[in-house]
Amino acid sequence: MNPYVLLFLFSSLGLGTTLTFASSHWLLAWMGLEINTLAIIPLMSQHHHPRAVEATTKYFLTQATAAALVLFAGTTNAWVMGTWDMTNMTDPIANTMLITALALKIGLAPMHLWMPEVLQGLDLTTGLILSTWQKLAPLALIMQVAQNIDPLLLTTLGLLSALVGGWGGLNQTQLRKILAYSSIAHMGWMIIILQYAPQLTLLTLFVYVLMTSAMFLTLKSFTVTKINALATIWSKSPPLAVVTPLVLLSLAGLPPLTGFMPKWMVLQELTKQDLPAIATTMAFAALLGLYFYLRLSYVMTLTISPNMLNSITPWRATTTQTSLLMALTVVAALTLLPITPAILVLVT
Repeated sequence: MNPYVLLFLFSSLGLGTTLTFASSHWLLAWMGLEINTLAIIPLMSQHHHPRAVEATTKYFLTQATAAALVLFAGTTNAWVMGTWDMTNMTDPIANTMLITALALKIGLAPMHLWMPEVLQGLDLTTGLILSTWQKLAPLALIMQVAQNIDPLLLTTLGLLSALVGGWGGLNQTQLRKILAYSSIAHMGWMIIILQYAPQLTLLTLFVYVLMTSAMFLTLKSFTVTKINALATIWSKSPPLAVVTPLVLLSLAGLPPLTGFMPKWMVLQELTKQDLPAIATTMAFAALLGLYFYLRLSYVMTLTISPNMLNSITPWRATTTQTSLLMALTVVAALTLLPITPAILVLVT
């Protein structure tokens, strides 16, 4: 793709998200979401492959439906309450429509079915954008109206997403689908704590973006999209083959890695709010995710791929991948747990 076109599309992505962040009027927020969607569509379909076109079409239809629901919810609230201001979103019907639309946009269960199928059809770079940057604007809107949304609805969405994200990833062989279900599960952790401690939602989002970026960039450097291909990465880069399983375990939330931080704080806050049953359910949902992360770690560390004498030695091939961003995200995904108090101060 032409570099100037790429610059324009990435600028539009940034503009759409910033417009949604800065808006207090539902029409402006809707415009930001639409700019965001229209900017990523060419990036998703730049590889002229039927699977990419199919994923782009599914994504466009889903996001257009969600954007129409957002606009309809804003219109309904303006009709009943006489204002387009986000802070006066008090009509219960409009609130229910709004949270449904935003849940569809970020892939919360039970509106999650598009996420694994779309991510499976994309290349790893666009998949990274879809899994991280595209979640920011809808989450900002959810955080602005969370105080007006029924707590039972938010809890149900969070629990369902954590459970579906865990169960859905168990039987997958495609890495992009596994990362899609991982995204659904992490969104559930963000939503369930939103009504009690919004700063923990920000903390979970920050850590999720770091860990997911590290995972996608690592897979991109190996050019790996299936579980079986993970067995070949030792010959390509032994240091990364050691670090990548640790990033996966950080995604699973094992101490002493960075991913343990948000899960620890969320479970602690749920217990403080006298919700031990919900905290226990979330902990069990995290165990489901741990199982399929351990599957990937097992393939990388304890499985040796068959070697043929007439094959090209992959470690002698020169790589064109930039490694600075990958190195920074990998280090952050593994080592931030000791500075948890400082990070909490920043997000608060």
